[in-house]
Amino acid sequence: MSSPAVGVVHPVGLSIVVPVYNGAATVGALVAALSALAPEGGIEVVLVNDGSPDNSGDVCRELARSATIPLTYIEHARNFGEHNAVMTGLRHARGAYVITMDDDLQNPPEEVIRIYDHARTGGFDVVYTRYAVKEHDGWRNIGSRFANWVADQLMDKPKGLYLSSFRCMSALAVAEVVKYRGPYPYVDGLLMQVTQRLDSIEVKHFARVEGRSNYTMTRLIRLWMNLATNFSVLPLRLAVVAGVAMGVLGLLAAAWVVFEALVGETPSGWASLMTVTLLIAGVQFMILGVLGEYVGRAFMSANGKPQGVVREVIAPREGAA
Repeated sequence: MSSPAVGVVHPVGLSIVVPVYNGAATVGALVAALSALAPEGGIEVVLVNDGSPDNSGDVCRELARSATIPLTYIEHARNFGEHNAVMTGLRHARGAYVITMDDDLQNPPEEVIRIYDHARTGGFDVVYTRYAVKEHDGWRNIGSRFANWVADQLMDKPKGLYLSSFRCMSALAVAEVVKYRGPYPYVDGLLMQVTQRLDSIEVKHFARVEGRSNYTMTRLIRLWMNLATNFSVLPLRLAVVAGVAMGVLGLLAAAWVVFEALVGETPSGWASLMTVTLLIAGVQFMILGVLGEYVGRAFMSANGKPQGVVREVIAPREGAA
């Protein structure tokens, strides 16, 4: 077994970071279930309210006042996104290991100890969870599979490793991940750059208790874009390949026109010309779009777009176990 950070003494063994968004109906039950756990070295909870439009803030403040375990409450000034909220939570986590999980009780709290012990005793820097059955909507499952396929193509990760938001990280991995200050974090991409001590463990996955998923297709597309443009230049290389392919196609088409002229036939006319023109224009605009996405993100990063703005922090109260 390896130490998560040699020579560093951590106040608690395990920190639980929970990004909260429209979680007023479930976050209390989640904290109650986590409070009943007794992991090696103790436990703390870090709640990050990511600009929830409901009364999640009031619920979390009451939990910070009444919690029987150390609980830190952090409030973002606006909604920045799940991965941004996780990054804020990681910066306030004090554990030798940190588990991130959602606020909707689809990740069963009773699996926390098993994931933590697997990482701790096995000396892993990151342990992901995988599910035999996922209780998400069909489109969400398809989106998750597509995101993992994209990650397989673009990132240096073991093939087939399922990237779940229910994950355990060592303090070493967390310390390296939070060094990233850009406005477009993708936690899993950052973890792949930090360590190769990765593993996964199968856990249960429950149906959502209250409300509906906060993930929309727009949010998933943004997540894919973060993955594609922040951790790989493959889209740029694909744009080059597309440009070369269209150039070769253009040369072949030009050769065919010359051949038709030499044999005395009238070269193909308006329809074929318009088809080729539209095809080339489409590829050019695609390449410009890819370049524009990279340039735009670089501009926003250089312009100081914040990763997250913290409005309020409530530290663990005195006397919490």
